Amino acid sequence: MATAGSGGDGETETSSVQSVRPHPAGDLHCRGDKKRMTHSAKDNPFKYLVEPLEGSPDKTFFNISKLQGSEYDALPFCIRVVLEAVVRNCDGVLVKEDDAIKVLKWKTNCECQEIPFLPARVVLQDFTGIPAMVDFAAMRDAVKKLDRDPKLVNPVCPTDLIVDHSLQLDFTKCSAAQTVPTATSVDSHRPASKLSPAKSAVMKSHCRGQSSCRGACDSGISSRSSREQIENTPMLCPFHLQPIPEPEAALKSLEIEFNRNKERLQFFKWCSKAFKNVKVMPPETGTVHQVNLEYLSRLVMEQNGFLYPDSVLGTDSHTTMVNGLGILGLGVGGIESEAAMLGIPITLNLPEVVGCEVTGSVSQLSTSIDVVLSITKHLRQADLSGRFVEFFGEGVSQLSVADRTTIANMSPEYGATVAFFPVDQVTLSHLKQTGVDPHRLRIFEAYLKAVKLLREENSTRIPKYSKVLEINLNTIVPYVSGPKRPQDRVSVTDMKKDFEACLSEKVGLRGFQIPADRQKVEVPVTYGRSQYMLSHGCVLIAAVISCTNNCNPSVMLTAGLLAKKAVEAGLKVKPYIRTSLSPGSGTVTHYLTASGVLPFLNQLGFDISGYGCSRCVGNSNPLPEEIVSAIKEGELVACGVFSGNKHFEGSRCSCIRANYLASPPLVVAYALAGTVNLDLQTDALGVNAQGEKVFLRDIWPSREEILQVEENLVIPSMFKELKMKIEKQNTRWNLLDSPESTLFPWDFRSTYIRSPPFFNRLDKVPAPLTTIERANVLLYLGDSVTTDHISPAGSISRTSPAAKYLIQRNLAPREFNSYGARRGNDAVMTRGTFANMKLFNKLVGKSGPKTIHFPSGQMMDVFEAAELYQKADIPLIILAGKKYGSGNSRDWAAKGPFLLGVRAVIAESYEKIHKDQLVGIGIVPLQFLPGENAESLGLSGKEQYSISIHAKLVPGESLEVKTNTGKIFHVIAAFNNEAEVTFYKHGGILSYVARKYL
Repeated sequence: MATAGSGGDGETETSSVQSVRPHPAGDLHCRGDKKRMTHSAKDNPFKYLVEPLEGSPDKTFFNISKLQGSEYDALPFCIRVVLEAVVRNCDGVLVKEDDAIKVLKWKTNCECQEIPFLPARVVLQDFTGIPAMVDFAAMRDAVKKLDRDPKLVNPVCPTDLIVDHSLQLDFTKCSAAQTVPTATSVDSHRPASKLSPAKSAVMKSHCRGQSSCRGACDSGISSRSSREQIENTPMLCPFHLQPIPEPEAALKSLEIEFNRNKERLQFFKWCSKAFKNVKVMPPETGTVHQVNLEYLSRLVMEQNGFLYPDSVLGTDSHTTMVNGLGILGLGVGGIESEAAMLGIPITLNLPEVVGCEVTGSVSQLSTSIDVVLSITKHLRQADLSGRFVEFFGEGVSQLSVADRTTIANMSPEYGATVAFFPVDQVTLSHLKQTGVDPHRLRIFEAYLKAVKLLREENSTRIPKYSKVLEINLNTIVPYVSGPKRPQDRVSVTDMKKDFEACLSEKVGLRGFQIPADRQKVEVPVTYGRSQYMLSHGCVLIAAVISCTNNCNPSVMLTAGLLAKKAVEAGLKVKPYIRTSLSPGSGTVTHYLTASGVLPFLNQLGFDISGYGCSRCVGNSNPLPEEIVSAIKEGELVACGVFSGNKHFEGSRCSCIRANYLASPPLVVAYALAGTVNLDLQTDALGVNAQGEKVFLRDIWPSREEILQVEENLVIPSMFKELKMKIEKQNTRWNLLDSPESTLFPWDFRSTYIRSPPFFNRLDKVPAPLTTIERANVLLYLGDSVTTDHISPAGSISRTSPAAKYLIQRNLAPREFNSYGARRGNDAVMTRGTFANMKLFNKLVGKSGPKTIHFPSGQMMDVFEAAELYQKADIPLIILAGKKYGSGNSRDWAAKGPFLLGVRAVIAESYEKIHKDQLVGIGIVPLQFLPGENAESLGLSGKEQYSISIHAKLVPGESLEVKTNTGKIFHVIAAFNNEAEVTFYKHGGILSYVARKYL
């Protein structure tokens, strides 16, 4: 559940994403001065706007509403937040007075002007955060080697790092009997950890006889055992709200997580002590986007009595969720976040702002997830890439804050940079309900009114938007999304027909091309002591995972109530289906347990497996061998159903070819049915012990039931308890050893943390640009190559170059962990670049992480070929189609190719954030001329290419490319401004920033 205001007073903290780049103006000595950090207005040209807050003379702020009132009143609310940041940080060097005027005249400047923007704080998650912190540590080393003080290297912008992506589901209800490596065996070759032991509590049935319930539900667990449950996720008896033991699966998964990721966690703990302005939240806390909502978000920041709007840059794609709370949140890459952490403004293209007028009301059977999927498809058709969306209209007030944050969270899926819900009375009422101090809430409201950032329902002053779209809530019906892309929405009522159509369609974005005579095939399989029939559409994974939907109690409670009614009706989930429940925070556990629905979810196999990203990022435990064999034997299109917002082919399991995104209650429903190939309106979910058919309509809870339970549970105590849990931290983290030094003591034996080579050749002055001579093509790719294709975050294949590297270091396959967990080791990540099994390289002609090494003519792994090219000092390029680098923002999707020796990418078009990351790491992004591509130019990819890059390179310049076959064509240097060219000349942002210390 979303909340704000509980994290203190603010002293600390893709699809398409708006183009954001660090802003290299003036002297960038890392903005370490106290004047900047205390927001002093002494030298600010807008200091005349500073005034005390009415009723609170000890609070001051920039009253930006007095800037040319009529023009200010016409600004969208999100642009007002940007304007305040520019005005407050105006120093005449990094942020100039003219920049504020550009924002004020937004309507005429949008899409053609750039302005510097400094967020109030930065949020990192561990997968993308660890490369940033490793770079900071390496930068300290480089500065020390050049005889400067390494203590100068610190994040200036308050930064929070949440460890939430390392959880793997080693234990679930279906896999508890499997042999899983114990904490001792995982690290048998390393010194024993000093982590506290996690003793598994013996689970007994939850109390059913309420009259006999005593204390801890008479579970037979001693008080000592109760204290050994996960400290940050207490579970409560549904009848008496007394502590009961944590599920055994969660305890075991957590113990292995701490041991498996010990080196990473020790590094994070060192960061929290060595760097100023860095706070680390360890495992057990929750997922980054929910911790950001429920604990870190302030709504209004305060520093030394100075008030200003909360805003955040985050390296997690779900950062945009906070926009539902009226907080401007932008998702960026790790490279951009590092610059912001150093106090360098990002350069923000003043966006068009599309107003989305919400009218009507939601039907009884539709959930907020249905609203999200409907809005996603509607807005995706509007071409919103690089634009802001702002919601207004009478229908907005019918959406709870939880609904709004769910909608805002999906903005990358419909291409918008942010989907902003201005603060209104619904927001303030929500904050009051969740326990925000009433005095602070009054200050919030007074400040927001003073600067006109509070949306008033009956106000006639509607901002002037670039254009207006309308969403009628009356037209929304339940949907799922799939089978391959999140934007492909399917009405639940059309699911059976659509899935059968996908079976027949040619292999592509939707089809599987199954012959007609094979579409009805059934394969018998014996699992346990029972026999089952598997067919196309059979569900193998059904997961309510820790992102997007779990922030909304209504959909989670709907799933719980549905499970309760299903159990009472006598339905069961087939045991071979991998079911799991990974909440985004302990708050979810609280209200699921307190409402009495968690035991019923448990009975259906939806045990709480842990708190963190798991199946969503490919961290899934293996499917039973007999099931996998049956799927392969019948060449079946097996399915996974997830309550997330992203899926990519092959990211969970290679034998699961169809993936659907659905609301939590529909995940439960399809798990009960065991297949997606049915009509939920007319087909039964199953048959009970009495032989009676049970339909979805029989067990679907009414909207009134859900609202009643939600109103009784969403109470201030939930959020007070959350704050106590986070601030208490946990025993394992507290007992974890970490270095005390200024410089990190790199362990060359470590396979998790390694000093990256980005600063190995750092000189005070960068070398001049020169032509790229006789480069070979490493990969010839098509359209919509995602960052998951470029830099996968899932499991490490046993036959991959990364696996060979780890085996050489005496690690067994069970110790490989995932690419995401090893992002602090450039050797693993470089070997994992382009390691996705679904990557299609036209040089090879089939899917897989292979390419042709042209000097030898041999087909080999991408890394092995790149290694040979580098030994021969041969530069590399990549040829690609449209939308190169779409999907999640991943800095290793740029860093990896750079370390492989890629000097340039030539594509038809790019996802903006990935293009920015290429620039930020030192790879030149080149674009074919309009109407041209590799195929139309007759390029085979076997040629050698010389690209005429010169010292006076300018943005948008046409560059000549010659091949060794005599072909000559031109490409566009896809830099947006001189700032990007400056970064490229320095060899990337990291080198550019490091030179500022010298």
